Amino acid sequence: MINRDLASKIRKTHRYLGLFIGIQFLAWTISGLYFSWTDLDKIHGDHFIRVPPDKAIFSNLIPLDSLNESIRELDLVDIGGKPYYWINNDRLYNAKIGTIKNGITKKEAISIAQENLIEGLKLDHVEYLTETNPHHEYRGQSLPAYAIHFKNKDLLVAYIDAKSGIFKKVRHQSWRWFDFLWMGHTMDYQGRDNFNNILLRIFSLFGVFTVLSGFVLWGTSSPTIIRFLNRKS
Repeated sequence: MINRDLASKIRKTHRYLGLFIGIQFLAWTISGLYFSWTDLDKIHGDHFIRVPPDKAIFSNLIPLDSLNESIRELDLVDIGGKPYYWINNDRLYNAKIGTIKNGITKKEAISIAQENLIEGLKLDHVEYLTETNPHHEYRGQSLPAYAIHFKNKDLLVAYIDAKSGIFKKVRHQSWRWFDFLWMGHTMDYQGRDNFNNILLRIFSLFGVFTVLSGFVLWGTSSPTIIRFLNRKS
């Protein structure tokens, strides 16, 4: 015979566990549906990127030995049709004459964005970023940077590294929805990407307890199981 008090306690436990984590379960479900029904390439903004991008061909570049730099990393960057060496993520050298360039101008940043994006986009305004908070869409990236805003229904923004002139990435409205839902999915309300945070662990454990209590509740309220246990007793 199943103890009625025990069955009542199990029912209450299941009810309150469901109430406690129900909103988070809903967030997990809605975000999971969104992730499974969206094209990740579009979320990344690949459909805004010019394919193939306009790339210049340079010749008669100065040898790297002439710069007196110990080189760990090297990129060849096109800024306004002129070649530059971006060395060790720190210094920008004119690849024709060897002079140091101290960052790029607003006009150059706009030109770089337009060269890398599809045609027909109209410029809205430009921001110069020197810092970002943990919730900013350009968080964790190299600074300073230019944020090139376009007049676009998707609120498109292109980000250009202000020191190197390298086109970094684009952000748009679908990505922002994805980022918001991803925050709720991971329960990392600071940096978005920490799957090992304590809040997610707690709610995951409570989710397991809720499911298990549901199984137990079914067992204690099933007429078949009750009849079986009554015969045994």
